[in-house]
Amino acid sequence: MRNAGLGSWPHRRARMAPTREAFVHDGVTTTYGELAVRTTRLAWRLRELGVRAGDRVAYLGPNHPSFAETMFATHQLGAVFVPLNFRLTAAEAGYQLADCGAHVLVHAPSFAPDHPRAVSLDGYEEWLSGGSGEVLDEPVDISAPALILYTSGTTGRPKGAVLTHANLLWNTFNLMIGIDLAADDVALVAAPLFHVAALAQTLLPTFVKGGLSVLTPRWDVDACLDLVEKHRVTLMFGVSTMFADVVASPRWPSADLSSLRVLLCGGAAVPDALIRAYQDRGLVFCQGYGLTETAPGATFLEAADSVARAGSAGTPVFFGDVRLSDVGEIEVQGPNVTPGYWNAPEATAAAFTPDGWFRTGDIGRVEDGHLRVLDRLKDMFISGGENVYPAEVENALAAHPDVAEVAVVGVPDDRWGEVGRAFVRPRDGAEPGGDELRAFLVPRLAKYKIPRYFDVVTSLPRTGSGKVLKPALRRLPL
Repeated sequence: MRNAGLGSWPHRRARMAPTREAFVHDGVTTTYGELAVRTTRLAWRLRELGVRAGDRVAYLGPNHPSFAETMFATHQLGAVFVPLNFRLTAAEAGYQLADCGAHVLVHAPSFAPDHPRAVSLDGYEEWLSGGSGEVLDEPVDISAPALILYTSGTTGRPKGAVLTHANLLWNTFNLMIGIDLAADDVALVAAPLFHVAALAQTLLPTFVKGGLSVLTPRWDVDACLDLVEKHRVTLMFGVSTMFADVVASPRWPSADLSSLRVLLCGGAAVPDALIRAYQDRGLVFCQGYGLTETAPGATFLEAADSVARAGSAGTPVFFGDVRLSDVGEIEVQGPNVTPGYWNAPEATAAAFTPDGWFRTGDIGRVEDGHLRVLDRLKDMFISGGENVYPAEVENALAAHPDVAEVAVVGVPDDRWGEVGRAFVRPRDGAEPGGDELRAFLVPRLAKYKIPRYFDVVTSLPRTGSGKVLKPALRRLPL
């Protein structure tokens, strides 16, 4: 094939195992053979709308087989796929569509975007069926852009990180080396596919191996547990919050999790207590570290070390390198690292060191070759001249039996410059007070690290990728 990119994957997999199931969604399965035909028909339909190599095709909607079909069809044409966060406001989505210059937008019926070439999934099946079945084989080099993924945008306008076909291919290699992915694995894709980890750490590697991806449109604990039991799920990626929700569920003690072979967690620091909860159930809980810009895996903690090194983000991935700067910032280099940001040369230049390493903005520490992520550089605050890493405080508070989840930020203080403010989401039925939580921390943390303020909340604000939106917390009045 002349197409060396992701667009060739459906046909490569279909010629090996056409009857094997690729996706199941809402009880409906799609085989690899069916998927190859569907993506070809969709590619012809996109071509009829004028899509050519290098053009951008956007997608707006929850997890669904049409997400993967649109992505692979876009890549068959040598075009660039742009998955948008379906939780965005119309203005936010409009900015990203304009910024990337999307030629076509495929969207779920629940969205009504203002775009001249918008294709609603409401009439998707009929529209797709009218496409030609003749196989397309456009020349696509693996160095060409494959995705534009917009960062969370916690400060200022979000930037579009460009990932090439090669970036995604090397990340797939790294993931398969890290967890020994097998052809009979069943992956639960419950995190949103516009999040690079859901796409590149579960769906794509599972696809390459010919496994089954169980797609669910939204995160729901009961639905997740039902799907794990029904489909005998072996692999799952989630952010810390998702795994915390499962442990907090009344079904946690009795849920059948015997099929789960490995749990992948990333996106933010994971409390040790949460890791232990899964390990106590005999489950392999592997934490990794990465960013959208690293496609995303930069480090990974393999199963053999998951107990002894619990809390560590592991070692650099097989095809990749990690180092710390003089101030402890984590820097990454490798074939999985983005070439830069879409139409943003200044942001691209600022993101790399003079010798070509990507600056992550995270602070870390290396212990016997294993990386421990301390916090975001911008989240660290200084109290009385001492550095405080909120992730460390959060980890300590998460060990309290009444705490389901916690986020800590620095807030201004006349005497100390900044002090900690903890936002605590309690477990169902629990009502921990500030004095109780403070007393719990006294033997565990230095005095300057203990938050001055404790707020008990029912939920925490989040970005589209599930990370806690700390700038929103900092803006809340005391």
